[in-house]
Amino acid sequence: MRAQSVLVLFLALTGSAIAQQAPTPTPATATVPEIPYRSVADFLKLPPDLYLGEVAGVAVNSKGHVFVFSRGNTTGAAYGASAAQLLEFGADGRFVREIGHNLYAWSYAHTVKIDPQDNIWITDKGSDMVIKFTPAGRVAMVFGRKQEASDEGTGPLKHVRPPLPPVDGMFRQVTDVAWDAAGNTYISDGYVNSRVAKVDKDGNWIKSWGEPGDAPGQFNTPHSIATDAQGNVYVADRGNRRIQVFDSDGKFLRQITIDVPVPPDARPAIGAKPKATTGTMAPGAPWAICITPGPRQVLYSSDAFPGRIYKLSLDGKVLGVLGESGKQLKQFGWIHEMACPSENELYVAELLNWRVQKLVLGPGR
Repeated sequence: MRAQSVLVLFLALTGSAIAQQAPTPTPATATVPEIPYRSVADFLKLPPDLYLGEVAGVAVNSKGHVFVFSRGNTTGAAYGASAAQLLEFGADGRFVREIGHNLYAWSYAHTVKIDPQDNIWITDKGSDMVIKFTPAGRVAMVFGRKQEASDEGTGPLKHVRPPLPPVDGMFRQVTDVAWDAAGNTYISDGYVNSRVAKVDKDGNWIKSWGEPGDAPGQFNTPHSIATDAQGNVYVADRGNRRIQVFDSDGKFLRQITIDVPVPPDARPAIGAKPKATTGTMAPGAPWAICITPGPRQVLYSSDAFPGRIYKLSLDGKVLGVLGESGKQLKQFGWIHEMACPSENELYVAELLNWRVQKLVLGPGR
């Protein structure tokens, strides 16, 4: 009888210990809903002789026309590429035109954006240039300067430590642009300089802020940039796995990190499953961000692994999540840029899958 009592006591204590060790849902697990969505099949209608390469950028203008910045076209030597092609499609996905064919700045496409006046802006990581086109497709302003092909030593930029000091008006592997209501332009610059530049509506250089590092106001690859209706500037600090928020003068306000648990069966889009919890391939590291228009603005951010899109309030609360890595519709291969013309409509540009997907979101559960 005594042995049975000991056994019962042992089982009770063991069961209690197991119950205490069982994982409990974190607030993120318990409160972040999966957002239902669909992908519009065969949205872009390309002519028979036109192909997309790595799609680095996508943007939408006020008429619903879709602009695609692709690492297509032809390429030269590894460090003399002309892998950039800007294409326009109608709201129905039908091809309209190519813009800037054989443009001198075309080298290695990074992003395309449309400003409130429907001007078309591109950033080219290879030529270190930012170009503003009119809605008609003519060059209106040029920022930065391409390396001269005839110069001795022309080649890929060196990521030296400590970095060379930045030069006003010049960029080193520039990444993205955004604007405020006054017409000022904010440029994320980028893989080498690790700063944000500000120019006025006439193209005059005003200031820059930031440097390499991981402290507030420092950057490790500021990869994407957006502004809200109050003129605050959101910078996807990809290598530091955070979104930093500044006022229009570059004063640091806050940072946002995305800490949604990764499904145990999550797969990478390419390569081995990342093990690091920081850096470019870490879950939640922001590759692309966009902010919706309208009185109730929300922020969307994408990561490379596990290949998800996160919907957030502007103060950083995760409102919902969708997607996973893969090659099928509704799956993603390194989303490099997003356009969000409304809260429930997204356009995503994928590097690995060479495509643009149009996503229609439903209400979260």
